Amino acid sequence: MVTAGATPRMHPLTEHTWETFSVNWHADVRIAFTWLRAALRLPLSPGSRVVVFGSGAEVRAASPLSGGYAGAKATVRIITSYANAEGGALGITATAVLPVITPGTTIGEVAITAYAKKSEISPEQFRAGLPAAPTPESAGESIVALLAGDSALAGAYLLNVSGLRPLDNALT
Repeated sequence: MVTAGATPRMHPLTEHTWETFSVNWHADVRIAFTWLRAALRLPLSPGSRVVVFGSGAEVRAASPLSGGYAGAKATVRIITSYANAEGGALGITATAVLPVITPGTTIGEVAITAYAKKSEISPEQFRAGLPAAPTPESAGESIVALLAGDSALAGAYLLNVSGLRPLDNALT
């Protein structure tokens, strides 16, 4: 399971430099690339599953302060799909999990603070308008169920309070 990454700098595009904008490309994408490549080159045992965490920010059109974060997380999902395609012949499944904005987490709180300020409301008001996020318990249960489930299930899943929803159905 790959859950590492950098906390994004939350600024409008005009206030970023390439260095600040690309932090998540150099961290998050590189970490996913390195681990997925290693999983395929070892290779892992047939029947193995690699779960890579991305972010629901990539599917939100309203993520303009996230800098390169949303784009980097979209790339994490894309390279996870490449690894899944390449791993099929080896019996290795790669799956991307995209949690919705989650209060109480470092990245969630950074985003909530920035988007509340941009919206000229309090962080509490912004939090109140968010869809329900997974709890640590519900997230853990969802991931355990994914790992214990059908190894043919791959792709990308949005993770919210209700659990995992295939990304292609997550927004409908």
